[in-house]
Amino acid sequence: MYKLFRWAKPYKFLLILILFVTLIIPITYSYVPQFIKYAVDIIFERDPSSKVTLPRFTVEFFQTITDPLKAALIVGIVLLVYQTFRAALLFLSGYFKGLFAEKIAYDMRNNLYVHIQNLSYSYHNDVDTGDLIQRCTSDIDTIKKFISLQFPQVMHIIGSVTAGIFQMAFISVELMLITLIVVPIVLVSSIFYFRFVRRKFDEVELVESDMTTVIQENVNGVRVVKAFAMEKHEIDRFDKESKRFRDESKKLNDAMAKFWGFSDGLIILQYGATMIAAILLNRAGAISTGDIMAGIMYISMLVYPIRGLGRIIGDLGKAIVASQRVDEILSIPDEYAINGTLQPEISGNIEFNNVSFKFSDTDKHLLKNVSFTINKGETVAIVGKTGSGKSTIANILVRMLEYDEGSIKIDGVELKNIEKHWVRKNIGIILQEPFLYTKTISENIKIADDNINSDRIHGAANAAAIHKDIINFNLGYETLVGEKGVTLSGGQKQRIAIARMLVLEKPVIIFDDSLSAVDTKTDVEIRNALKNSNKDITSIIITHRITTAKEADKIIVLENGGVAAIGTHDELSKQEGLYKSLWNIQGSLENEFIHLVKDGGEVNE
Repeated sequence: MYKLFRWAKPYKFLLILILFVTLIIPITYSYVPQFIKYAVDIIFERDPSSKVTLPRFTVEFFQTITDPLKAALIVGIVLLVYQTFRAALLFLSGYFKGLFAEKIAYDMRNNLYVHIQNLSYSYHNDVDTGDLIQRCTSDIDTIKKFISLQFPQVMHIIGSVTAGIFQMAFISVELMLITLIVVPIVLVSSIFYFRFVRRKFDEVELVESDMTTVIQENVNGVRVVKAFAMEKHEIDRFDKESKRFRDESKKLNDAMAKFWGFSDGLIILQYGATMIAAILLNRAGAISTGDIMAGIMYISMLVYPIRGLGRIIGDLGKAIVASQRVDEILSIPDEYAINGTLQPEISGNIEFNNVSFKFSDTDKHLLKNVSFTINKGETVAIVGKTGSGKSTIANILVRMLEYDEGSIKIDGVELKNIEKHWVRKNIGIILQEPFLYTKTISENIKIADDNINSDRIHGAANAAAIHKDIINFNLGYETLVGEKGVTLSGGQKQRIAIARMLVLEKPVIIFDDSLSAVDTKTDVEIRNALKNSNKDITSIIITHRITTAKEADKIIVLENGGVAAIGTHDELSKQEGLYKSLWNIQGSLENEFIHLVKDGGEVNE
């Protein structure tokens, strides 16, 4: 409950105001039946013994009017003015609740979004996107509605029942007790309903998140689905999850229908019992005709709020489940819980000394005692088999992952002591599968800094060998790339991602297999342009392509979690080992391809 209501803490005065107005509204309503009672008993039936709980000055004002019709008209006008005042209270209550709801939702969405942004690379690798989206949307909506709408209704129930008991006791204690007979029954049934709803809502949430995940995956992967003609399979898969969601929701709705049907039946019986009792008491002379009419109106003040308590209890169960799901994310420490404080000047000297790393879900080290040195301005290639830890080294360098043992120094400063944002500001990484936003090409290139001018954008695009492609588009740099860059080829997306990084002019750039979708000639052009633009840039190229690696100043070969060899292409291609094996395969294919092209009359890589 504390976790649920902590979101209301910054707006406690607004919440107090809402609770106060919500409490006053039913109390003010409790006097409405007294106007009816006064008109029936005193004006029309001329029963001086009948008493009302209206304020004395109001009764004294009514008594000054002797004409019954005129008195009834005045009572009606006063009641109209009174109800207008109550309408204003209802409007203020709705306005404050709406304001309160949106403030809470805004805070929750922003806090959750910021926290998700700051969660670790490992968390985002494992998270279910559909479930995460649901927690950020429908779960927040559930909490918002309960805190802003359902919780204040507790005060409405308290005010309604208290005022109703007082007013009915004034009419007849016996009639009041008869009306309250069903209250314990409704309360007990509400408790059982709450227990079931809380458990069932948790199950519905899980099933709905599975369905949302299927939708999200298929919308994002629609081209893959079509490429493999898997439409029927994916439709059947969604149909299965949709049926699960339908069936679980039906069980919840069945429980709701039974509870509301049961409570409605009780209330109807209660109305009948109260009316019969009121008629018998009237015939016995214990209450007046006006008392009967007022008593029937007071039944709704006693029974319906208690019935509404069942809805509040049910929604409380939903809100608690939703709050636990949101808090589950917020309770995960963000990646900046472990951070450095230093912001040294970074030029590109990197030293690994006996560095080891393992993921949290295993005891086996992926990297073991890795040591190497990269000097400022060097182009270094890292090669190895799939799963050898090449991309892990890249992620460690930008502090997406934290090494367990050993030392990594950037220009003589321990990497763990450097503030993460500062590291990423100076060490750029370009991924194999770049993410492009649904914006123009120009906006994608300058996504990290809106103030970058067009000359720098064009220069970066030229260096990334994408400028010629862009100017051939109808809208040039203002061309929309579509969601995730679907309108571009794989090579074009990679080169735009490279331009996006080059425009920031960072001293260290890591190409994490980000040249895989470009041809060898373009690969060379990009690297030459990079060197020509800035001789001091330190380039780290992670690649499977030996033709790319052989042009590097230094090649680091990873095998079995460690460094198997370090050297130039000429040195490593003559040494027995993994690199020579890879070169024998890829080099022979390259030579064969060149000979085939020459025989065809062209030389074109």
